[in-house]
Amino acid sequence: MLPKTTVAVELVTTVAGVAVLGPCYERLLQATANTMPFALHEWHVAWCRHFLNCHSNIRDEPLFYVLRDAQGACVAIFPFIISRRRLGPFKIVSIDLLGADPGLTEIREPLIYPGYEQLAARAVQHQLKKAGRWDWIHWTGIGAAFAEALAADGRLQWQPPQSDFVLDMAPTWEEFRSGLKRNIRESLRHCYNSMKREGHSFELQVIDSPAELQSGLDRFFELHRLRAQMQTAPGHLDRFASKLLRDFLRDVCERLCKRGVLRLFQLKVGSEVVATRIGFVVGDSLYLYYSGFDPEWSRYSVMTTTVAEAIKYAIAHGLKTVNLSTAKDVSKTRWGPRQVDYTSVYENAGRLRSRLAREAYLKARSGVGLQSKVLQRLISVRRNWY
Repeated sequence: MLPKTTVAVELVTTVAGVAVLGPCYERLLQATANTMPFALHEWHVAWCRHFLNCHSNIRDEPLFYVLRDAQGACVAIFPFIISRRRLGPFKIVSIDLLGADPGLTEIREPLIYPGYEQLAARAVQHQLKKAGRWDWIHWTGIGAAFAEALAADGRLQWQPPQSDFVLDMAPTWEEFRSGLKRNIRESLRHCYNSMKREGHSFELQVIDSPAELQSGLDRFFELHRLRAQMQTAPGHLDRFASKLLRDFLRDVCERLCKRGVLRLFQLKVGSEVVATRIGFVVGDSLYLYYSGFDPEWSRYSVMTTTVAEAIKYAIAHGLKTVNLSTAKDVSKTRWGPRQVDYTSVYENAGRLRSRLAREAYLKARSGVGLQSKVLQRLISVRRNWY
């Protein structure tokens, strides 16, 4: 390989331009051993088609930087979205990695060929300085080498990391189960025995082809909504209450199903699907996404059973890890996963007006206090998701 001394930078600002980047994504996904569905080309294309400009007062545009080496091979993709808002007579301009949605794109990150972190950081920061007057950039999902290169500029504000929770698979279910804590082993015993005692038998159905996908998603939306309406359990939002969000999930699942990535796990008792969870097999990992279950079956802990059966599926298919997704809660930590932290930083423009604008935006977005309510009337902080 020739010395890494320079890269060419291509700027992509249209959805059509993003749609033809598939080969570039594939090269980087293989080189980085990516296991995240949110970094896949299909996810980014679907996101752009559904979520750009969902609010009349927020103007969003793709700002993708594609870096190539001297031979023309892609060595990095920075999938930015540039957003323009109004604050009275002022314009607020922010740059974020694709995925500013209500919790659907759980992990956002650039794709960088190993060894190109320093060069990529210098190149993309140089380009961003020429992109116009922006107020801040929110970097997420970046590794230590890339973060160090960004920090050379000296204008970063470090944020609490985003945590992800990953289970390492054993060769067999029995070996995996024996390594679990006592409380989850007891919970699993209850899950399986309680249904058996009352004469119920179950099976796991895995939808991975387009033929049954849409009906499977119909049941998923129904069970997800029922779970959100439960009054006797920790609160869960109905993430798919609006048609916009349901349409996005249908689209991205259909695209990933054709790619061979989607797994829709359904726990069936008789002919009834009582619990379901969306999964994505990327590389050698299963990522467990949103779920739902019928509260009438909650006393049998059917969601725990569904997760256990999904883990058995992963082991049987030779996968190395099961990702329980982000956000720390007992439903994840009781399995004893290892915690993976993703770096998050703000890069400021340096102007006082920009710093004040970002503080006002974050305060409005927090939704806490009278000041936040007043600022929300002045700044459009959220798209029309619901």
